[in-house]
Amino acid sequence: MTEKKSDKKFAIIGGTGLTKLENLEIVRREIVMTSFGEPSSALAFGCIDGVVEQEVVFMARHGHAHNIPPHMINYRANIKALKSVGVTSIFAINAVGGIRDDMVPGTLAVPDQIIDYTTRRVNTFFESNLSHVTHIDFSWPYNKQLSEQVFNAAQQQGIDIIKGGTYAATEGPRLETAAEIQRLKRDGCDMVGMTGMPEAALARELDMDYVSICVNANWAAGISNELITMEAIDRNLVKGMAKVRQLLAQLIAQF
Repeated sequence: MTEKKSDKKFAIIGGTGLTKLENLEIVRREIVMTSFGEPSSALAFGCIDGVVEQEVVFMARHGHAHNIPPHMINYRANIKALKSVGVTSIFAINAVGGIRDDMVPGTLAVPDQIIDYTTRRVNTFFESNLSHVTHIDFSWPYNKQLSEQVFNAAQQQGIDIIKGGTYAATEGPRLETAAEIQRLKRDGCDMVGMTGMPEAALARELDMDYVSICVNANWAAGISNELITMEAIDRNLVKGMAKVRQLLAQLIAQF
């Protein structure tokens, strides 16, 4: 039997444009119920591109039919389900709108900061039946070592990727107004999406390494003169997700 390459267990949370992984060879699926309810999808266990030494768990954040909008996702159940099957590290794939000049549609980015503009979401595991009040250090919301490994793997594959940047997490499901984007820009945000929080904070609460790989699906409202259409977003996601699949294969192979 081949010795396991890493004691880490990885999960990939696929967002818009990534409800399944073509290069994931699925060994089994498991429906996991949690004390916080049912997660977005069954968990798929398998290996990427034949790397059998490293098991990977895949979850579709919006459901396999992409029918769960961002503000209705049961983020707590998703993260708790992954924790319950032994996941230690999460690669979260997020579709975003580009605000900064280099966040061109179709490009990838690995943010290092986040600002939470959501208002309606349950954002912690620590809210009732507590023996004491619990706080987490969220100064740096993404795991620095994992982010560096993502960046290095992209370079090895010749994939252009933007290192660093601030992710603005908005409520959704509507896209933002041009005025809202200008506000986010003044706040120092470089990209905007709807699924970055509370997912990142919940992973930190359960002591799981978490990194976001963002795919710029469109220019945010008012940044360019082009109209935002779902057809254009889908085209850019197809291009970006092809890079994500290549990147994930490289990442898993090196652990």
